[in-house]
Amino acid sequence: MRELRKDPVVGRWIILSSDRRLRPSDFSEPDPEAANGGPDSCPFCPGHEAHTPPEILAYRDGGAPNGPGWTTRVFPNKFPALRVEETLERSGEGLYDRMTGVGAHEVIVESPEHDRDLSELEVPQIERVLLAYRERILDLQRDTRLQYVLVFKNAGRRAGASLEHGHSQLIATPIVPRVVTEELEASRAHFRAKERCVFCDMIDHERRDGRRIVLESDRFLAIEPFAPRYPFETWILPRRHRAGYETAEPEDYAAFASILKETLGRIRRALDRPHYNYVLHTAPWGGDEGDSYHWHLEIMPKRTPAAGFEWGSGFHINPTAPEEAAEYLRGIRS
Repeated sequence: MRELRKDPVVGRWIILSSDRRLRPSDFSEPDPEAANGGPDSCPFCPGHEAHTPPEILAYRDGGAPNGPGWTTRVFPNKFPALRVEETLERSGEGLYDRMTGVGAHEVIVESPEHDRDLSELEVPQIERVLLAYRERILDLQRDTRLQYVLVFKNAGRRAGASLEHGHSQLIATPIVPRVVTEELEASRAHFRAKERCVFCDMIDHERRDGRRIVLESDRFLAIEPFAPRYPFETWILPRRHRAGYETAEPEDYAAFASILKETLGRIRRALDRPHYNYVLHTAPWGGDEGDSYHWHLEIMPKRTPAAGFEWGSGFHINPTAPEEAAEYLRGIRS
């Protein structure tokens, strides 16, 4: 059973996916250093395509679909949180709201190479990954039941990855996630008050100030945000205003690949190969965020876990000032 349920107090939706159910023993803490198998047993490696669902998208140097020869490959998650095949139905139970688990859950395998982090790939290969994100967002936009696609990456066990072969994921949902909704509402409020995009104002301020800039190119800016939740939390933003990731110019994806590679590489060298997450925040389709919102990527190394105070209050305690983190990352050289 898959369904979405809404908390009536705070309005937060959760996904209940009970056919992914775990036994009590499955909740034990895994050894973060334990190996999860090499290329011979990896379902994401070339030659093992039969171990995954059929591909939805693949960029290839040769070979037939669902066989070797690909450079980037996309397929449905074998254990999806949501399914495209479901029928969208909304229902109530007293004060409680629920809807069926309609959506999409896909895996983007970033490279045929089993043990290379995204930061170790060549820029053209990273660009293929970024273009795969775009192509899948554009395709899923055609499903009128869906409202949002969240692209994310879990790198390393402490970041939630169950396989070490480099991959990203996306989940498309019939509602806009609450975190994104909060960003959208705050962005609209800023635009109503000042008739300017808050992210564009942030970019202008950080370029003048300079202390929190990690990297800058003619198209992108990598910064430590002013109020980071985590040590070395890093954002990458396009300097030109764009609400939707999929609306970027063709040249933007190569430029984005370049700064993403360098940013991840510096974090990797500075923090000795940390496990990390990143999330791509983009405007939902069909909305009115063209002037007020600005797509961006948020990178969060897993150095300090959220504890009781963070969960209970929503405040994050960060032991590293963003100005210090940015200075340190600027000093890292390729």
